Parts: sequence; C-alpha cells; structure tokens
Amino acid sequence: MIDSAQFVIRCNLPPVENSFLKDVGNKTNLVTANPSILLQKFRGLQERRRPFMESMSRYNDSLMLLPAFSYSMNTAVSLRALYTIEDFESPIRPVFLNPEYLQNLQRFWRSKGLLGWRLSSGLMMASLALELCTNVHLYGFWPFDQHPLLHQPLNNHYYDNVLSNKNAHAMPAEFDHLLRLHEQGILKIHLGECRPSSR
Repeated sequence: MIDSAQFVIRCNLPPVENSFLKDVGNKTNLVTANPSILLQKFRGLQERRRPFMESMSRYNDSLMLLPAFSYSMNTAVSLRALYTIEDFESPIRPVFLNPEYLQNLQRFWRSKGLLGWRLSSGLMMASLALELCTNVHLYGFWPFDQHPLLHQPLNNHYYDNVLSNKNAHAMPAEFDHLLRLHEQGILKIHLGECRPSSR
C-alpha cells in the first residue's frame, strides 16, 4: 500500500530493506534526517562519513529534508550532511524548509493547543503533506507503548525502541490532533496489522 502511493515521505532515516521491506515497502520520495540521529548514529559527521553515505543509498535519488534552520543548534550538522552528500556525489537531493514556514507552522499548532513543545518530524511532515497532497495516509503514527487492539508491548519505531524526547515533543497530544483530522476525513491514519496489498 505504501509503495503504491504517488509520493512517499519517511521520517528520521528509517531502514526500508531486508526484513522491513514486506511491511513498510521501500519507495521513498522524501526522507527527513533528524539532527539527533546524525549526531548519535553518525557522530555528527565529524569523523568517518562513509557509513552515513552507505546508509543513504537505500533512498536512491530521493529528497532529503535537513532541518538546518529549525534551531540554530541544527545548522552545523545539517550543513555537514549537505557537504557530505555533495562530496560523495550522491544522487540524494538535500532540501531545507524555509525558517518562516517553520515559525508559521509552530504558530499554527500552538493556536491549536500544542503550547511549549517542539513539533515532531512526523507532525511537520503530516502538515506539509496536507498542504501539498490531495490524499494523506499516515502509517506508524502510534505514540503509545501498547498495541491499540492486542494490548501487547510495542517498540517506539518499527526498527528500534529509541524513545522520543518527552521534554521536547508532545507525541500523544500531537496524535490527538491527527486523530481529529482522521475523524473529520481530512487524512487517514492506518493502525491495523500490516498485510500484503491485494494488487
């Protein structure tokens, strides 16, 4: 189902190969690169950069959204990612969001009650998709540690259990807003079991 979409956005450099392929597909038109992942997993690109580029090959020639101007602390590592992509002559196409767009997006969600929180990559991309796409489908947007139907423990991501920063992001509150949009038919949140496409 995911791979059949016209445009696929993936957040935070997720794996899309091997055992994950059957559940999440691999089509990627835009992928976000969270600075915390660049810092933790790739040591801020201060040392060896080849592991970062080898990891990026899974996304072929997709756009890579780097949050260089979301916060000043993100600028240097985002620029190092850009320069690494250029130096290795990767087909990945780095892009940045306009800082005014980010400020307006933050202002909009604050007006909806998300006060004092940084927006998650997921909410930013869902918002962007709603502005650009006719139909928006969200997968993996479940911010709780228990399955919604089976009540069994769940990892935070399908590929790891690294938790979001609860002091920075209000994931349950964001989900509540997205769920309201789902109930109004503005977007579709998929929470069911992964199953093969009927095509």
